[in-house]
Amino acid sequence: MKEIRWHGRGGQGGFTASRLLGIAAGMFEEKHALAFPSFGPERRGAPVLAYTKIDDQKIHDRSEVIACDYVVVMDETLITPTIINGVKADATFIINSNKPSRHEILKNHKVIAIDATSLALEVLGRPITNTAMYGALVAVSGLVSKESALSSIQHEMKPALVEKNCEIIKRAFELIN
Repeated sequence: MKEIRWHGRGGQGGFTASRLLGIAAGMFEEKHALAFPSFGPERRGAPVLAYTKIDDQKIHDRSEVIACDYVVVMDETLITPTIINGVKADATFIINSNKPSRHEILKNHKVIAIDATSLALEVLGRPITNTAMYGALVAVSGLVSKESALSSIQHEMKPALVEKNCEIIKRAFELIN
């Protein structure tokens, strides 16, 4: 089983990205997936977590991810010493940053950076980074194909949002690969 933990702030779309990955795996890759948030009565801007589990077998464990393979950080201000808790030794961090090397906490992990904020501002005109980070994760991990990621957006998002979010996925792939 592959487990992904998403760190974001309320309103950034972390749970949406988690769900899109689950849809891509479950509907378009014939895998089993769970996607779920972890938050209480938080407000817009408060730290939130989301999780995605993907496996070839049916997933029975519905608990939080405690040994993740990938950590997606949508806002690098959320990188604190506790962010490495519950990650596998070979976990990969995908960070929304244009200067990832400054995070001493992550020195023993693989770190991939993408300036998702600039990409979102350029394409959407708003700093909503979820699909850029989703695209980066898919490019780095190969958990699902780019085509499945695009299909999940076409299936799940409102028609008015599909074209721009698909463009973000494609551009995130280009930036990572």
